[in-house]
Amino acid sequence: MAAPSYLRSPFGALKRVKISPPAAMAAVPCQQRFYNRTLEGFRLDNVDVDDLAKKRDIPMPPRAQPADVSDAQREKIEQLRRPRNVEAIFKAPLRRTAEYGIPVCDLQLRTFSIRNMEFFADFAMRAAYYLGLPAKGPIPLPRRVERWTVPASHFIFKKSQENYERVTLKRLIQIQDGHPETVQLWLALLRKHQYHGVGMKANVFEFEKLDVIKAMDEAAQKDADRTDKAWKGFGRRKGLDQSPEELAEWLNDEQFKRAVHSDPPMSRMQHES
Repeated sequence: MAAPSYLRSPFGALKRVKISPPAAMAAVPCQQRFYNRTLEGFRLDNVDVDDLAKKRDIPMPPRAQPADVSDAQREKIEQLRRPRNVEAIFKAPLRRTAEYGIPVCDLQLRTFSIRNMEFFADFAMRAAYYLGLPAKGPIPLPRRVERWTVPASHFIFKKSQENYERVTLKRLIQIQDGHPETVQLWLALLRKHQYHGVGMKANVFEFEKLDVIKAMDEAAQKDADRTDKAWKGFGRRKGLDQSPEELAEWLNDEQFKRAVHSDPPMSRMQHES
């Protein structure tokens, strides 16, 4: 049931009668209802802020004066070059030239997202340059495409199947003429800052002298000596440094026999003079 006309809003009644409201009741723009209380807002409202501050003894902050710069000077300022480390980000990675071209490391990157791999490959090339390693790449490798067909329903609906495909993208970065320790440092840096969605596989090549067999024998002998020293005291207490003769004499002691109230197996050992 509709309400009587005297209970309705007068504006609604005017709207139904198609009479526009008076100008004093017109909607006020949002910019006029809310006032900006900053200094610039007062100045825009034609308020003499400086005169008002002098009357009330309020210190005013200094106003920034625009610098008088000519057009020629402005063009020179715009042509100023950014710092080298900032400008290098917008350019291709720098590369060092290999002197002999001997490969020492092949780094293979694998991913399903080309954007992640390109970003990480760019980081790897920049890291190699700043570590002094000549690097080649990233070289595109053949893609690996895998497809599966899986039934989508029961065996009676054999024709209802779903096909899946996975494409693995690969890139190769080769380090040449690099020191083995520097290469290991480069790989450790990449492992520390490895990007998500990018896998790595590194093949490191090390070169030895012609007498490598002799060096391997010396290393094996050092490992054997280290192992013998570590297993020398196996099964004994750390503070027990007696010789076998001292142990036999200690076991054959009368006080020890009375303490154990038995004839221990090793008590029959005779001290060899």
